[in-house]
Amino acid sequence: MNKKDKFLTIGQFAAMHGINKKTLMWYDEIGLFKPASINPENGYRCYNYHQSPILETILLLRELDVSIPEIQDFIKNRSAASLKNLLEDKITDLDLRITHLQAVRTTLCTHHQNMSTLLTMNLSEISVVERKERCLVTIDINQETSFEEEVELITAETEKYQLGRLHDASYGSMIPVSSLLAGNYNDYCKLYIEIPFLTYQPGLHIAPGGKYLRAFHKGTWDNLPQRYEEIFAFAREHNLMLHEFSYEMGINENVIDRIDDYIVQIEIPVDN
Repeated sequence: MNKKDKFLTIGQFAAMHGINKKTLMWYDEIGLFKPASINPENGYRCYNYHQSPILETILLLRELDVSIPEIQDFIKNRSAASLKNLLEDKITDLDLRITHLQAVRTTLCTHHQNMSTLLTMNLSEISVVERKERCLVTIDINQETSFEEEVELITAETEKYQLGRLHDASYGSMIPVSSLLAGNYNDYCKLYIEIPFLTYQPGLHIAPGGKYLRAFHKGTWDNLPQRYEEIFAFAREHNLMLHEFSYEMGINENVIDRIDDYIVQIEIPVDN
């Protein structure tokens, strides 16, 4: 007899596939996966090697969160075509999950960097940093746009780009450098959403790569104009030309209770 034709006990077969034998017993009870035979002397379930591919397929589908009824239907009508179609659907689902997890990882790294910055930062410091080009989803606003309207606009955009959770992205606001230089410190024109792995599409805003002037402001927005005056003085002293937009983003919203402790990061593209 070929070794592969020999029977295995339920314990041996379960161990071979890295599962609990109770799982095999349950699969048998619901008619999903039957043993090859039942020992007539003791009533024990027996399996053989040739059943392994079917069980591994079931275990793979369960790992992909395919429901028991779906798997039962597939097992009853299994064919190359039905498995191909089922796997195509699950590959699509898995790709979406991977993208989501990558986005979550990026968000965690951003939060981690923000917390590291908070622990080591000098709030008075103004520096020049390098930034990669970014594609941003933007929402047009003006001084008349209410908070409720902003929420509705953000919700619509997150749905448009199939953003499952708000924490999958970073959010901020944009104000033209020309407005700041003219003393119009409340002339915010856009909200932005930075979605990890978002590639260029028509209508997206491109935040250019290159050098950015970076500064921080702590507290309410009332004193933000003073911080911008310090930024302009730094730029003049170092012969830096500010251009396009100032990108503002809160970096400690998840660890504070008072607005007085709020810290906004300010980044402005520069040429020298």
